[in-house]
Amino acid sequence: MKHYHYIFSGSGLAALMTVYRMVLSGRFTDKSILLIDPSKKEKNDRTWCFWEEGTGEWDSIVSTKWEKALFADENFSKEMQISPYCYKMIKGVDFYNKVLNTLKNQKNITFSYQRVIDFSDTTNVALVKTETESYTCNKLFNSIYTPELPLQSKYPLLQQHFTGWFVKTKQAVFNKDVCTFMDFSIPQKGNTRFMYVLPTSATEALVEYTLFSPSLLPKQEYEEAIKDYLLKLGVTDYEIIEKENGSIPMTVYPFWENNTRNIINIGSAGGWTKASTGYTFKNTCKLSQQLVEFLTKDNDFTKFHSKNRFWFYDMLLLDILYRNNEKGSTIFASMFHKAKPQLIFKFLDEETTLNEDLKVILSCPKRTFIKAFFRSFSRL
Repeated sequence: MKHYHYIFSGSGLAALMTVYRMVLSGRFTDKSILLIDPSKKEKNDRTWCFWEEGTGEWDSIVSTKWEKALFADENFSKEMQISPYCYKMIKGVDFYNKVLNTLKNQKNITFSYQRVIDFSDTTNVALVKTETESYTCNKLFNSIYTPELPLQSKYPLLQQHFTGWFVKTKQAVFNKDVCTFMDFSIPQKGNTRFMYVLPTSATEALVEYTLFSPSLLPKQEYEEAIKDYLLKLGVTDYEIIEKENGSIPMTVYPFWENNTRNIINIGSAGGWTKASTGYTFKNTCKLSQQLVEFLTKDNDFTKFHSKNRFWFYDMLLLDILYRNNEKGSTIFASMFHKAKPQLIFKFLDEETTLNEDLKVILSCPKRTFIKAFFRSFSRL
């Protein structure tokens, strides 16, 4: 049975970024690292977006960025100047290429292209089983999300589920300088539903139909919604270049409680997704860096966790949307109508002061959040 210092079960965003930061730190060259995943990460299987001030560490692979964003619902439309922030897009394949080009040059890193079927902590080491082999390691980083994990009634669970089409049109119909951050003007059908449009030119864009709701839809319903929206924009003649779809868990479930001394859950499996928005890339940047620093100081993964006031804010929103899923449009419209987008972005990045928190919170429907506030005390 082969033994490694560190094994990563799954090699998605969280695993690759963590190992990449371990390499850049220069502190783990004497540690053997194994990444296990059935996929070689050679295709563009997803797109990540995030907002950021100025130049960032991933700018070399940012494919497009915008300094203006559009918010709309059935009652109003608002084109917002978001400077000093930029909204940035990274294609999955560009991220994989950048990171893997670095990792594959490291003599202490090994890749195994198979599926993990089980793992456990034996106190002294962690045991990992694949379909054909077994391994032991000092520390295991698991990023394989199991939907059954947060099946409980204490913490509400929503899904951010979506289907997106990269389309190319015959006529110039998109404003390449403005991304559509949220467009709630589409039929809500008792849910929180919006369109998300990322134009890369006047004739090309990612058009995505997104929901925050407990249950997924039939595949056809997502695609019909995209067709209807394109028709609304006056687009009748277009080519679908690529498709993407996914479902991201939105929950404040304390995933860290499932960590053991030698096994830590990371990525979606570890609650690294921002619960109230489903955004993952920026959170992963922060948490992967914190985890690498932790590894240099401690060896007990049960100590790697945090719960702050933003966790509580996320819980309030998820409680509301879980009970009254149709209120999402009203809540987000109220925020963007009353608060500056820069303040909202700063708040969602968990970088605001208490006074700034209040400005955002008070822009939301007060009665709805007061009720959720008192309900949520039982979860603290």
